[in-house]
Amino acid sequence: MVMNNNDDTFIREVNEELRSEQLQTAWKRFRPAIIGLAVLIVAGVAGASVYEWWQARESSASGDRFLSAIKDANDKKSEQAVKELETLVKDGFGSYPVLARMRLATLKAEQGDAKGAIADFLALGQDAGVPQAMRNAAKMRAGWLMVDQASYAEIAGQVEELAAPTSPVRFSAREILGLAAYKAGDYAKAKDWMQKIVDDNDAPAGARTRARMVLGMITASGKLS
Repeated sequence: MVMNNNDDTFIREVNEELRSEQLQTAWKRFRPAIIGLAVLIVAGVAGASVYEWWQARESSASGDRFLSAIKDANDKKSEQAVKELETLVKDGFGSYPVLARMRLATLKAEQGDAKGAIADFLALGQDAGVPQAMRNAAKMRAGWLMVDQASYAEIAGQVEELAAPTSPVRFSAREILGLAAYKAGDYAKAKDWMQKIVDDNDAPAGARTRARMVLGMITASGKLS
């Protein structure tokens, strides 16, 4: 029994020695790679922190420039605002180049250049590099301006897909289409679009009120039985 215990102890010591030698051999062999990997991990963590700091700094700087341009526009310093916004389009960070393009188009509309504003908004709406929500917003802005500038067919070509039942901007799209149809004298189509707004339980109260007003005008016109 004592012999067996001695054998077990001896075997365990031998195994531990072998493991120690194996670890030492492995360390000597793979030490450069292990150290290199550790350095990469540390550098990666540090690099991520530096990148996050750089992103925050650049975003803050672009945000300040954008707000400055908006203030200039509100103060009627249009030329200065346009220059600041055009610079942001070229070298702004994050979403600010797109926001600057949107604001430039808005300035054109405010200055009476509806056609130029429509072209700019539609260009944004068709830009695959712009987030979908902002593309939709640009198409909607173009649609509102087009009501007084374009035919129903032209407006529908840009906006109708946004009037689908699952579209988050369907109420505004339907309102644009209804107004465009009413302006074109197509009262049946106008009624159809406005009725869709009234019948949608999720429609905002303001959109429903305006839709009912248009429906009332259609009824009062007597042009639909």
